Order: sequence, then C-alpha cells, then structure tokens
Amino acid sequence: MTNKYIEQLKEFRLKRGLSQEQVAQAIGVSRPTYTAIESGKKQELDLGEAQKLANFFGISLGELISGTIENVEKYKQMILLYLRMKFSSSRGGKVTKTKLAKLLYLADFAWFYDHMESMSGMQYKKFAYGPVPDTFFRVLDEMEEGGKINVARTKEGEKDVFLISESESNRNEKITTISGEEQKLMEKIAEKWKDKNTQDIVTFTHNQLPYTICRYNEVIPYELIIQENPGDVY
Repeated sequence: MTNKYIEQLKEFRLKRGLSQEQVAQAIGVSRPTYTAIESGKKQELDLGEAQKLANFFGISLGELISGTIENVEKYKQMILLYLRMKFSSSRGGKVTKTKLAKLLYLADFAWFYDHMESMSGMQYKKFAYGPVPDTFFRVLDEMEEGGKINVARTKEGEKDVFLISESESNRNEKITTISGEEQKLMEKIAEKWKDKNTQDIVTFTHNQLPYTICRYNEVIPYELIIQENPGDVY
C-alpha cells in the first residue's frame, strides 16, 4: 500500500465517524495492527487485508493502491465540457466515443504532469483500444439514460462508429466542478486535436510511455507521465 493512501486512511475513517477498533474488527485485524497500518508503521498489507479495507471504505482495490479516489461527477462534467467545444465539422461537431476517451485521458494525465494529481481521479487501464477507465462506459450509459448526451451509431466502412454530443435539453447545466485553470488545459488539448482524426490521437496515446510500459488490463500509474517530454504530454 502506498504512503499516499496511508495518509488518507484516518480521514476516511473520521469522515465515517468510525473508531480504529471498528475498522480493525471489520477487516479482521487487532486494533494495534490497524493503528500501525494507519500510522504507516505497517507498510505491507497482504491482498486479503487490502481488499477488506477497500470493501469497507467503499472503494476499489485500484483506488486503495493508488491513493486516488474517482470523482465520477467531475468526470461527467469533463465530458460535457469537451462536448461543448468545437470539433471537426465533418461530423457536425460531434465527437467519436474513442476520441472522447482519449481527450479525457490526456486531460487527467496532463494535469498530473503539472500538479501531481489527477483531474478526475479515474483509474485508467491499458486496453488494446487505448488507455481508458472501466467507469467510462458506465458513465456514458448513465448520461445517455439521463438525457444529458446523445449517442449516434454510424458506419465508416466496416467499422461501427459512435458519435457523442450533448443533448439540447442539457445545455443549461452549469459546469461547477472544474476550475478555470483546469478548463484552460482542456481547451488547449481540444484545440490541438479538434481537427485531427480519431486514429491520430489513438496513435499518439499508444506511443506515450504510460501506455507502452504497462501490460494489458493493468492500471496505468499516473507517475509514468512525468517521464515524458513536455511536448509529448498532450
């Protein structure tokens, strides 16, 4: 377990109004053992202890290990913000699902590059089609079902393409979770890639160190982006 998450354990416990004894009982360790975990004196947790802690605090094992907690609502607003930016007119300003996923990835990792923290806290995994959090697909389904976005399916040759746009009825939703500095970064990323095709951004992200160095289905550590040259971050 990382020192970063150890620093957050006490905060998680206190927010839930729990004692060290209650947490210790829940994960099946003695109170002194849990005290050692929370204070950082017990650095190594076995998989069973780690999974019990994650389950108890209602987070994923990936979040526990990374020390980064996913902010789903902010991630949804990042999606809306990108959809409100002007993209290639060849698709009526709509964005392909694949390109949108890459834009979100670039925003999160570029923000980490400068601030040592993710914008949304999403845990990105390496898949054949690129770096993407498992949450991405669920979030799009929720936003479509909630009437926030429209998803249109079309064919380009033999390939199915999904085009994403914000629904007219959602245009008045205010962006409240994204700071002005974060928005400026997202605008810079959108400006760079708005007229490029989806394959261009796919190739770019696939060639970045965070993607190339990890194994398939593995969570991509944000820290890897720090080793990229400034011009290759987004």
